[in-house]
Amino acid sequence: MKFGLFGGAVANKSADTADSKGYDGFVDLIIEAEKLGYESMFMVEHHFTGGGQVSASLNLLTYIAAKTEKIRLGTSVTVLPWHNPVLLAEQTATLDLLSGGRLDFGVGKGYRDMEYKGFCIPREEALERFQESIEVIKKAWTSEERFSHDGKFWQFDDIIVEPYTIQEPHPPLWTAAGTDESIARVAESDMNVLFDQFASFERTEERLKVWQKACAASGRGFDPMEVGLARGLTITLSEEEYQDALKKRDVRVTKMIEKFGALPGLVKDEPESYSDPILDMEEAALIGNPDKIIERLKILESMGFTHILILIPDNIETLQIFASEVMPEFREEKTEIISAA
Repeated sequence: MKFGLFGGAVANKSADTADSKGYDGFVDLIIEAEKLGYESMFMVEHHFTGGGQVSASLNLLTYIAAKTEKIRLGTSVTVLPWHNPVLLAEQTATLDLLSGGRLDFGVGKGYRDMEYKGFCIPREEALERFQESIEVIKKAWTSEERFSHDGKFWQFDDIIVEPYTIQEPHPPLWTAAGTDESIARVAESDMNVLFDQFASFERTEERLKVWQKACAASGRGFDPMEVGLARGLTITLSEEEYQDALKKRDVRVTKMIEKFGALPGLVKDEPESYSDPILDMEEAALIGNPDKIIERLKILESMGFTHILILIPDNIETLQIFASEVMPEFREEKTEIISAA
């Protein structure tokens, strides 16, 4: 198994966000995480929340690139309908160059109505805008000749994008998917997939089976490292701490639903309370002492997951304990790509 991080900094400490670190402290945490052996950092992008969440992910990742040497730097996700795709291609190519080829470019359509409203973009256009942007970005990254584009939402005349990316033919593309239909669509593309932190272990296993089946149907080999699974992490050392952690996580998720609407991975739109068993946070997050967390990770490993993205906790001590007491149980073993028969 390989372990990375998922989340982002906030400009001010807020009880509504788990990643409640200032920007300077957040950068220091990522630098330390690299030393501890975490292999990647996937950065969120959000706007207009009032909670100080990261809005300029690529800027922050470029700064982190200058402070680190080997940790991979990803977005999870850059919401394409809100951005000029040519400018994105230039910015991401620059990040890939300056980082020495460490960019993982996660892209998506977004799910928060308030953000679409803020940008004055109809959410009904999300899929078409996303698809057109992907087409433009991939062409911009790979074309060695000038080109033009006359699309529904974007027009570009006689352009060439510079600099070229270090990774060839371009940085890995990732996208989030939750429904069976969206998972199958991603498997049929050349993109990797990101699964959210909210779904239960049962639903998470179902998703992986859908992915594996879709890969086989499209002639794509199944590489478990092309599937990133996000999970919340809380290390507890007593039963009291364990129950408190469950309650706090349930409260946080309930607040997120109240503020932003339905979250990916949950069975229904709104829980009746933080104790609603539908949320089943105990079945989604990694909560417990190191032995309990190892046990739960081995369940995920037996399903076929080898790429786990840990939701960044409030303190570096949690990452240190995880690195020293959990990660050694999952030392890298060579995993061969299983070719689709």
